[in-house]
Amino acid sequence: MSGPAPHHSGGRKRTAARLAAVQALYQIELAHAATESVIAEFIHHRLGRDSDGEDFGESDPALFGDLVRGTVARQDELDRLIGEALAPEWPLQRLETVLRATLRAGVYELLAREDVPAAVVISEYLDVAHAFFAGKEPGLVNGVLDRLTRSLRPREMAERSHDRDAAAR
Repeated sequence: MSGPAPHHSGGRKRTAARLAAVQALYQIELAHAATESVIAEFIHHRLGRDSDGEDFGESDPALFGDLVRGTVARQDELDRLIGEALAPEWPLQRLETVLRATLRAGVYELLAREDVPAAVVISEYLDVAHAFFAGKEPGLVNGVLDRLTRSLRPREMAERSHDRDAAAR
């Protein structure tokens, strides 16, 4: 299973890393597995290989490792932020494990990877959500990440709004 691939190979590698990171986070949460052992398993046995019917494609192992380690290390902070962006009747723990993993990785990337534009982060995790879900879940991912981008990266959102206004004139 893989998300839609961007046109250039560097983008495909990052997309594959994000998809694999969500799957690793899922495995860590469900199996209560050690972060470093799951990272090692993915790097040595899954990334760049067709494994159990899942083709991760060529991946960026550095980004993969950063996403998994950073998301696990900052999980309490990420969960608080996500919880604030969700409707009160849908607390984070009510969401499916893979959906939680997708949101956590996306919010981590918004917080820690300012080298990646917010629009790219949102688009990439929307693609990841589409790889796992056919229902309303991708819309939830889009909404939560968009809402959090406004508070986590207000300057970037203001620049995007200014650019749209200028283009409309």
